[in-house]
Amino acid sequence: MVKDTLVNGFPNAPHRSLYNALGLTAEELSRPLVGIVSSYNEIVPGHMHLDKITEAVRIGVAMAGGTPIVFPAIAVCDGIAMGHTGMKYSLITRDIIADSTECMALAHGFDGLVMVPNCDKNVPGLLMAAARLNLPTVFVSGGPMLAGHLNGKKTSLSSMFEAVGAYSAGKIGDEDLRRCEEKTCPTCGSCSGMYTANSMNCLTEVLGMGLPGNGTIPAVYSARLQLAKHAGMQVMELIRKDIRPRDILTPAAIRNALTADMALGCSTNSMLHLPAIANECGVAFDLDMANAVSEHTPNLCHLAPAGPTYMEDLDEAGGVMAVLKELMKKDLIDGTVLTCTGKPLSESIEAAVNKDPSVIHPIDAPFSPTGGIAVLRGNLAPDGCVVKRSAVAKEMHVHTGPARVYDSEEDAIAAIYAGKIQKGDVVVIRYEGPAGGPGMREMLSPTSAIAGMGLDKDVALITDGRFSGATRGAAIGHVSPEAVRGGLIAYVKDGDPIAIDIPNYSITLQVDDEEIACRKAQTPILKKTGLKGALARYAKTVSSADRGAIINEFTE
Repeated sequence: MVKDTLVNGFPNAPHRSLYNALGLTAEELSRPLVGIVSSYNEIVPGHMHLDKITEAVRIGVAMAGGTPIVFPAIAVCDGIAMGHTGMKYSLITRDIIADSTECMALAHGFDGLVMVPNCDKNVPGLLMAAARLNLPTVFVSGGPMLAGHLNGKKTSLSSMFEAVGAYSAGKIGDEDLRRCEEKTCPTCGSCSGMYTANSMNCLTEVLGMGLPGNGTIPAVYSARLQLAKHAGMQVMELIRKDIRPRDILTPAAIRNALTADMALGCSTNSMLHLPAIANECGVAFDLDMANAVSEHTPNLCHLAPAGPTYMEDLDEAGGVMAVLKELMKKDLIDGTVLTCTGKPLSESIEAAVNKDPSVIHPIDAPFSPTGGIAVLRGNLAPDGCVVKRSAVAKEMHVHTGPARVYDSEEDAIAAIYAGKIQKGDVVVIRYEGPAGGPGMREMLSPTSAIAGMGLDKDVALITDGRFSGATRGAAIGHVSPEAVRGGLIAYVKDGDPIAIDIPNYSITLQVDDEEIACRKAQTPILKKTGLKGALARYAKTVSSADRGAIINEFTE
């Protein structure tokens, strides 16, 4: 065991004295040392209950003969960080979480790990850490929030942001807005639609790093505590069998996750996180894989914000494994891959049942014949950009309109609320990419304002930043190259026609090459000045979005 190098023999007497200071007994030190990476904190609704999940994991580890030791991981609430400078700090935490977990795990000689994440960046951050460390590891998330109930209908956080747009447009009043605030987020847990947190928790289950139910069992259900105990027990089985993350996170598993992503209609942020996880595994990931998989993968679920169903409905319908069972009917999932159960994925799928075809459409009657995400290319995004097409109104799948250009999210929001955006416009928000932001802010506030004003079937939004999983409408993000690195988006002017063709995966700035060359010669690139600390380091070292916004060799 790894821990033995720190415990056994006379040279390790100083280490044993420090274990004594922790109150650990000789009996505990004779067992495998299991690190429980807990993302518990008191500021993120998705994490406020993780102390209870963590304690359940501790019990499971101890029941199976291990010694559990808890250490923390940070987490940012994207909803609270949304729409202001705090959002610059969200994506960068993914790498901070991976790095700090690596530091803690290797400094203290753990034999295995149980990851307890829940929200947007700490799920992929801990998956990256698991792949990097390659210690026997099981994930158990905190689970999704229950949907809110308002005026006889279920609701979720995306509805809250859209209510702000409706209020600004005079469609609702003060009392309506207050009731929305009180009813939208009724419990702890990750927000109740198929947003980024739930997308990544579901994909963790598909990847084989979480037990069945990890993605969908609601946070407030006691079944979530039972799952956590089983996760604690299961990591001991992985230690005994020496099953490690890179045995599980194979190219086939990554492709399974991408396939499930398309069927579930996951967040576009998965197109940042799956490449980053694959990179840690040494698995090649090209954005064009998304379109290749999407062409053969039907979209089976329309969870909020794409439709009227929520994570609790998906759980009741049979969960992630029931979705995979539909996909298996067309041989779209590789069931031979190993999972943290110690068995092939096919065994978990076999036990699943689709209990509600209105929530999980049968494979022969999908919402659409192609997947939920599309990667577009063209002169405006030669390295690609991403759209959640399952959440785009059919009227906007093909659209050409004049650009309305803004150099920050704040400027765009101000223009939207001031009524400066008209039907047919294409809002362009630039200098919000990984390096240019820096931090690649999510654009839920402007997209929700557009939707709340009733313009989501008439207005597109394009950015080198990114979108929340709660976004709906023709919201196209991850434009690469980004503006600060000389991408064509830096040279778009007001009134330029932009053509979007989602079915044909294209996006084009309809300006001739001579004019573009002239603009490039005359238009300076805007770069943020006065950056310090984490943001400054991130801006210097982060890759473009098409590579997953990973930390790499960039030093300029």
